[in-house]
Amino acid sequence: QKDKTGDLDIFTMVSDYMNLKYPNIKKPYIALLHRLDRPVGGVMIFSKTKYASSSINKQIQDRKLQKTYLAIVCGKPEKSTGFLVDYLVKNQRKNYSSVVSSNTKNAKEAKLEYQLIDSVENEEHGILSLIKVNLLTGRHHQIRVQLSHANLPLWGDNKYNKHFISNKKWTQIALWAYRLSITHPKTKKQITFVSKPEDRYPFNIFDV
Repeated sequence: QKDKTGDLDIFTMVSDYMNLKYPNIKKPYIALLHRLDRPVGGVMIFSKTKYASSSINKQIQDRKLQKTYLAIVCGKPEKSTGFLVDYLVKNQRKNYSSVVSSNTKNAKEAKLEYQLIDSVENEEHGILSLIKVNLLTGRHHQIRVQLSHANLPLWGDNKYNKHFISNKKWTQIALWAYRLSITHPKTKKQITFVSKPEDRYPFNIFDV
């Protein structure tokens, strides 16, 4: 979505595309159904009808939207699979979320599961690990916060990875929305969309 930076956003890009594709429609319908953090890449879904919006939003509310991410973290998980449960509070003013105790005011439960795919020794950053993350809830900066709290901060994350916080330059976080599955609003069939990471560091040091 548009924000104070004035940078081109995906919603505007999709809207412009729809205007070109349907020139006879004054303002083609387009709805944003979910979000990705600005420095995160991958697959997103938009709807072209109100009926589709209603159907998919219901799936999101019922937690039936299946989202899988690929992430590169600094370090290596102790176990090949893991399940993280934390409680998060968002600081709206700072655009920052923190792990807190369950009885903290406005705390929301956050759940995810991960699977280790591969680890490599990196000359500059030590051990880097490629993991697959299944997001079970949708909280603000959830993957970034929970993995950082588990001592597995995302490569390139200058908000939650202490090794990158001092880096004043913008970096592409090594987090990618890899697979997204929904039930088609009309056919009721399960459909899956896949997007592989671009050929850029550090994803290109792993076989993805």
